[in-house]
Amino acid sequence: MEEFLDNASGFIWGPWLLIPLLLLTGLYLTVLLRGVQFRRFALAFRLGFVERTDTGAEGDISHYQALSTALAATVGVGNIAGVATAISLGGPGAVLWMWLTGLVGMATKYSEAFLGVRFRRTDAAGKQAGGPMHYLKQGIKGPVGIFLGGFFAVAGVLASFGIGNMTQANTVAANVESEWGLAPWITGLIITVLAGAVILGGIKGIGRVASIFVPVMIVLYILGALAVLIFRIEELPAAIGQIVTDAFTGTAATGGFVGAGVAAAIQYGVARGIFSNESGLGTGGIAAAAATTTHPVRQALVSMTQTFIDTLVVVSFTGLVIVVTGVWKTDASPATFTANAFADALPGTWGSVIVTVSIVFFAFSTILGWSYYGDRCIEFLFGNALVLPYRIVFIVVVFVGATRELETVWLFSDVANGLMALPNLVGLLILSPLVYRETKAYFDRKQSLDIRAEAK
Repeated sequence: MEEFLDNASGFIWGPWLLIPLLLLTGLYLTVLLRGVQFRRFALAFRLGFVERTDTGAEGDISHYQALSTALAATVGVGNIAGVATAISLGGPGAVLWMWLTGLVGMATKYSEAFLGVRFRRTDAAGKQAGGPMHYLKQGIKGPVGIFLGGFFAVAGVLASFGIGNMTQANTVAANVESEWGLAPWITGLIITVLAGAVILGGIKGIGRVASIFVPVMIVLYILGALAVLIFRIEELPAAIGQIVTDAFTGTAATGGFVGAGVAAAIQYGVARGIFSNESGLGTGGIAAAAATTTHPVRQALVSMTQTFIDTLVVVSFTGLVIVVTGVWKTDASPATFTANAFADALPGTWGSVIVTVSIVFFAFSTILGWSYYGDRCIEFLFGNALVLPYRIVFIVVVFVGATRELETVWLFSDVANGLMALPNLVGLLILSPLVYRETKAYFDRKQSLDIRAEAK
């Protein structure tokens, strides 16, 4: 089974299928939408962090809470271990390709969120239900749309137990045991109880917790990374220069690093960048559909800032810390690169403590976000009758993940994520004219209203 999953993961995430498809889809949507992520970024920031919600509109949670829920799911251990893996296999140049992937991924995330709100519906419990399974089924008429929507939902449920649950709990338990000697079953029990208290409350509970929890965890991690960069400020210009040059020239063998060409920098940079921000997987559309908003464009703008924060901010700090300290040249495991970088640069035990606490926060928030994604996929497949049983099983599996070895689960998670991305990308390409037309109509109308307001 492990060999089969390894081969399947290598094929799906290899250089001939998902990586070019995800990157080219992002480029296509960027051109089609005329760089909406650049032209409208200030408006997106204002809607998400200043206005926060559209009063009187339909929805379960605010703009800001929907964004926080999406960030909770994406800002996870991939922002720490994933970046390290990309650098260990592709060299420092992989970081630049992660940045470029994030920039075009903002257009992908915008489109997913737009369609998530555009095709959402109210379920039997009175909650908003949306995401790729809905816009695939409703937007692509006939059996093809039904098949693609169902395929995505099944893959989404499977992925929620893998990358969104067991792998996160296991990473927390292993790091806490290493840092503080706490037995995995105790850590697992604590995480299970805390996660259960939030998850059983549904999206409103998740949204409330995420809106407070997520910004705190991101700021704490960034402050720690910033301290590392300040301690190694003299190395920072050279590190940035190496990231830029190695992205186009490759990285020579040095220390424990065996060397990597440009192709490796592109492959691992793009793969890990997408894995981190989930642009193209469709999950952002599920969170966006719950938002209280008057128009799909408004929440889509807010949602695309999630990719910016995840990749252009959090991933950037991790990559710079690893390159500045030079830990990527050592023979250490990539999984320990970030912890070693913090420990090497900061005095005492502060470095390892910051990384361990960040992993706990990042992983716990991912568990919360992905529980909602699986929740909505279950509702799509079976209706509300199985939503509560799913939540209970999901909570129990958190404990299982914390107390078991999970090598095969990581491979399974990669495959499940890829199976989510494939139907979603097909839907984005087919429905992209709709996204373009309604986005243009919204901004044309907005411009007209602004001109009239100025005339008065």
